[in-house]
Amino acid sequence: MQTLSLKYPPRKSIKFLIIFAIAILGGITLSHLWHFQNLFQPEISLAGGETTVFNRSSSSFEQPLSNLDEAGKKKHTESNTAFEANFVTKPAQIHPGLGPFFNNASCAGCHLKNGRGLPEPGQLLVRVSATKINPIQPGNFHLEGSVKIDNSPPVLGLGTQIQDFAIYGQKPEATVNIEWQEKTGQYGDKTSYKLRSPQPKIILPNGQLIATDIQKSLRVPPPVFGLGLLEAVPEQTILNLADPQDKNQDGISGKVNQVWDVQKQSQALGRFGLKAGNPTLIQQNAGAYVNDMGITNPLFTEGEKPTDIDQKTLDLTTFYVQTLAVPARTLLDDPKVKRGETLFKQANCVSCHLPTLKTGNQAVKELANQTIHPYTDLLLHDLGSGLADNRPEFQASGTEWRTPALWGIGLTQTVSPYSGYLHDGRARTLEEAILWHGGEAETAKEAFRTMNQKDREALVRFLQSL
Repeated sequence: MQTLSLKYPPRKSIKFLIIFAIAILGGITLSHLWHFQNLFQPEISLAGGETTVFNRSSSSFEQPLSNLDEAGKKKHTESNTAFEANFVTKPAQIHPGLGPFFNNASCAGCHLKNGRGLPEPGQLLVRVSATKINPIQPGNFHLEGSVKIDNSPPVLGLGTQIQDFAIYGQKPEATVNIEWQEKTGQYGDKTSYKLRSPQPKIILPNGQLIATDIQKSLRVPPPVFGLGLLEAVPEQTILNLADPQDKNQDGISGKVNQVWDVQKQSQALGRFGLKAGNPTLIQQNAGAYVNDMGITNPLFTEGEKPTDIDQKTLDLTTFYVQTLAVPARTLLDDPKVKRGETLFKQANCVSCHLPTLKTGNQAVKELANQTIHPYTDLLLHDLGSGLADNRPEFQASGTEWRTPALWGIGLTQTVSPYSGYLHDGRARTLEEAILWHGGEAETAKEAFRTMNQKDREALVRFLQSL
């Protein structure tokens, strides 16, 4: 396969030089040049609308929204400090509260350079749930204290997530080892391929393996850029896209996940997390603090007063994630990319990976009323038994996953080499990621599998341009 260049077409550079010269002659400040450059970009290249950044380096996921004002940029820098803070055990003068059990000591420790985590012990999270205790049907809730829990009952002694690290003097809840199981397949032209899937081996402190009837779901930390834009997509837009009964008979039956909003103490539409289990970014972040680091906070107090972090810190972390920009698309004039985009549409990948959405009103004004190109419908889809974790989450079944955004996916290996694709990082390449699709995506997967080699390469090259 031909190596993908990460450079923008030369003509774009020439245009920018012209703009630069005009700006100098006209006395225009450099801070305005970015917005002038946008005038010369095709709309589809501006993945994040006016917030888009033109950076496809290893730091491309770490950039603030390009249209932030000076106050916003200053706040983003301050909030970055909160996101990267390394917590330690109590007592401590700075960032106390880690543990006693945890998966990582900082937000940035899981989300490497704001991209994907690695599919290996120490990076993979393991969600668990009991199968014999209080079985509850998908969609029902039960109360645990003041917070409603979904239909995945906690495991005695482990809760709903295994913390595989512990502070000094404590033993981790379990040790997680991963073995990889491979299987082979063939493209339509008889070319062979290999797919792998993770087989977790979870060892309890007493040396015994975790019970076989415990449901386990491996999760690689996902990228965190562009989430502010997805939060700004109006709820009604997502509801209008849903087709749970497949009334249009296209084989795609996307549905919303109704989850629990901790702040409002009511049901709400879920949009964040691999199964859309959280309604807002602040709740997603608060859950990560308490589950991944053992850091109590105003949303999840765990009975502590005062909590390990205050509302200001939680708000800052949320602002940081909200204001991370999306990199622009590249190679728009590449014939192979154009061919790949056509094939992507013909295979009906766009039924779930919807190219274009529009944001509505938002408290962060720079995110409001933007035309964006995330390639997601933010809905749940059944992807078949091959990708199933068999662990429900609110109204998401064990075979359903929320459509991930594809923007920036071509930079995955640039930002974090050796990171994988899909919810557990099993796919080493974009080809493997496609070939794992099943269920509602079976027809699209088969369209790719039966393409000739040149067309397969073109479709992948299109994905690399995002």
